[in-house]
Amino acid sequence: MSAYGQFCPVAKAMELLDERWTMLVVRELLAGSSHFNDLRRGVPRMSPTLLSRRLRTLIRAGVVERQYDGNRTSYALTEAGQELGPIVNALGTWGMRWVPELGDEDLDPHLLMWDIRRSIDPDAASNGRTVLRFTFPMLRTNAKDWWVVVDPNGVGLCDFDPGFPVAVTVEADLRTLTKVWRGDLAWRAAVKSGGLTLHGPSALRRAVPEWLKLSGFADVPRPALAS
Repeated sequence: MSAYGQFCPVAKAMELLDERWTMLVVRELLAGSSHFNDLRRGVPRMSPTLLSRRLRTLIRAGVVERQYDGNRTSYALTEAGQELGPIVNALGTWGMRWVPELGDEDLDPHLLMWDIRRSIDPDAASNGRTVLRFTFPMLRTNAKDWWVVVDPNGVGLCDFDPGFPVAVTVEADLRTLTKVWRGDLAWRAAVKSGGLTLHGPSALRRAVPEWLKLSGFADVPRPALAS
């Protein structure tokens, strides 16, 4: 942990928080991830070794606590960690408003689908089980196809075919779906542009935008969009 050598409380806070990935780990804990593998899915480009190191640092600082349930370990924010919630939200709001541009390096199907998984309305499983398939035809990797499974037990995400009937397939360009989830682009505009297509019964196609709740920052006013 680097030191600024200042008594200023901003400097002291940043000595802990401005290490690479630290605030994103806090963001994931605030979003509900509690197990190591879930945290990894929220920061897919962070190595497991570095994630372990950051968690240890946050534990020593009293921001995170390690919990045990039998042989299973989980992580939770302490009171000090929970107080970072408004700060993370303020950073996200500022980023949406003033840093709107997305480079190709910012597009990550793993993170997008993990965020979509936790934003799906559980009521989509009102008939027992609903499976949504997402496919990115332009990707030439094993991250091309994803299945979101909604049932009474919750919402699951698979990068392999779970074998259940698919209600609707969402075929999209990665950038287009990312912009839709962020609130940069409306569903109707995405479909009209050809960057997003829904396949399935018409009633279910119409329901998908209602099932997929967008990013918590999607409604942030952005000067670039208002101009």
